Amino acid sequence: MSAAVEDQNRRLLRARDAMDRRFAEPLDVPALAAIAHVSPAHFSRTFRATFGETPHRYLQRRRIERAMALLRQTDRSVSDVCLDVGFTSLGTFSRTFSAIVGESPTAFRSRGRPPWVPPCFAMRWERPSSFGEAEAVAAD
Repeated sequence: MSAAVEDQNRRLLRARDAMDRRFAEPLDVPALAAIAHVSPAHFSRTFRATFGETPHRYLQRRRIERAMALLRQTDRSVSDVCLDVGFTSLGTFSRTFSAIVGESPTAFRSRGRPPWVPPCFAMRWERPSSFGEAEAVAAD
């Protein structure tokens, strides 16, 4: 691997780490590109090529992962969880949650806590897929 590719990957990881830490804050491509020290267009293109999804999709999935944990572990309302994870609209949150998880936040919460399994299995099982339904079928 060349030094240039290694440097680019390091910059992309820095931006992705910022998304992981600050997922509840308003983050946009120009701000993330500034963290990676590249143009917004180059950032979007290289992020997708490197991680297999757009920066926006990654951030949405990260927010939904956190929402899933809050819905399972707290009694906070769906509206509060929506705001806690960085969404500003309950409708957008519910639509995005349903698209990624496959059910509404209320239905997800009503299933209750799953039986105990080792955390590594639970994290993998509950992690939302970065593929759409049609893409997942095609990948099999």
